[in-house]
Amino acid sequence: MPAVLPDIPTVEAAIIEMTNVYRGRQQLGGLKPNDALAAAARAYAVFLAKSGQFSHTADGRGAGDRIAASGYTWCQVGENLAMHADSRGFAAQSLAEKAVEGWINSPGHRANIVAPHMTEIGVGVASAPGRDPKFISVQLFARPKSLQYAFQISNTTRQAVSYSFGGETHEVRPSSAITHTSCNPGEIAFERFRARYEAQDGLVYMLKPDADKAVRIEVQPLERIR
Repeated sequence: MPAVLPDIPTVEAAIIEMTNVYRGRQQLGGLKPNDALAAAARAYAVFLAKSGQFSHTADGRGAGDRIAASGYTWCQVGENLAMHADSRGFAAQSLAEKAVEGWINSPGHRANIVAPHMTEIGVGVASAPGRDPKFISVQLFARPKSLQYAFQISNTTRQAVSYSFGGETHEVRPSSAITHTSCNPGEIAFERFRARYEAQDGLVYMLKPDADKAVRIEVQPLERIR
């Protein structure tokens, strides 16, 4: 009986659909398919299939380098790889299920699937030469640089205020403001006031004078700070 050979575009589409269904179960937004990410994923799947290698750096580059070469300017990136072989072959849905279920059951791969700040996805699947049907699946996740986080620290008091963000200490002078842009969210810590906040896109953390020379912090939306 001849081996079953799947329709590759159907496998790729099914992987994206299953990934988004799983993210939805985790109360996460779906990932939008991106042509540049798909091109990078397919090219690398073909490379792995033809070369017989299987690693994230088999071509001497990382996922970020391959994505950039495809014309995608990224802020965050992640990559999952899978390899499946079976003398009986695979139906498209079955191959997609094996790939996604394998990633979900692996903590590191699952972390990429449920990364909360990723917004786009690209998937590539390629057939590898050999006696039995073998397929390489590449799944790319990214957040474009155009969606980097931006927030502001605004000081309306008469005293300089220090705070930490991104592993660095900053000082905002009286009656001034500092705007931060970052690819990764993080914690803003005002140690002097024992106040900590998770940095969020599009917000201003406003320092205001309070009684007895104290300072209070108000968090407000800032319509456009990029």
